[in-house]
Amino acid sequence: MSTTTIDQGVTPDAVAPGGAVRTPRAQTASAPIPLTRLIGVELRKMFDTRSGFWLLASIVIMSVLATAALIIFAPDDQLTFDNFAAAIGAPMTVILPIIGILAVTSEWSQRSGLTTFTLVPHRGKVLGAKFIAALVVGLVAMLIALVVGTLGTLVGSAITGLDPVWNVSVDGFLSFTLGSVLGMMFGFTLGVLIRNSAGAIVAYFVYTLVLPPLLGLLAMSQDWFADLQPWVDYNLAQMALFEGGLSSEQWQQLAVSGTIWFLIPLVVGLVIVRRAEVK
Repeated sequence: MSTTTIDQGVTPDAVAPGGAVRTPRAQTASAPIPLTRLIGVELRKMFDTRSGFWLLASIVIMSVLATAALIIFAPDDQLTFDNFAAAIGAPMTVILPIIGILAVTSEWSQRSGLTTFTLVPHRGKVLGAKFIAALVVGLVAMLIALVVGTLGTLVGSAITGLDPVWNVSVDGFLSFTLGSVLGMMFGFTLGVLIRNSAGAIVAYFVYTLVLPPLLGLLAMSQDWFADLQPWVDYNLAQMALFEGGLSSEQWQQLAVSGTIWFLIPLVVGLVIVRRAEVK
């Protein structure tokens, strides 16, 4: 008499007619990639390309060169922390937005977007990781500026024999940091909206170099726009951050103009990226 033996761990439902054992299909579900890991990946991407590496390296290089130039050429009484911060911050207002642009557009310029969005289908999560990574770089850059500016002030004081002048308050430095980071985030917004490195960089320089004089001329010739300009000119509202503390009205102007030039374009760009075909 023949018998059918069922191994332990195999349920009767898994036995096919005739005694054959069905092999259940393996159901594998890939776990979602943590946001912290994505942020780490995006930070590494910023250093992987030659342009990205040298842009990040230029933050340190330009900070040191600006500090050295101030020590060598400025009068002794001008070797103050405020002047060192201004000298270091000037090149950063250009470098940081370009880093913000390339943090996004590299996916399209290097044609790595298809791989990235295949591995992580949630495009909003990828862009969120890029945003945080760019924010981290911006904050680290400002920390570097603080350290180099402090060293420059101490070295200048040692050379001249004068007491170091710490004429920047904590609120002033925080305002300066916020202005620099907002500039970088505006570059990020242009990258999301345009998704082309050259186009986004050109758009940034048009916004910073061409648009302000035109709006200034319009404000000079039209009284109605002179009152409106602080509420719609994001560049003008940002500049107040580099000049010290903001009044309540200036904070409101920054919020309104930032919504027009930063938040709305960013939302539009995010919608386009989430729906656009990546090639």
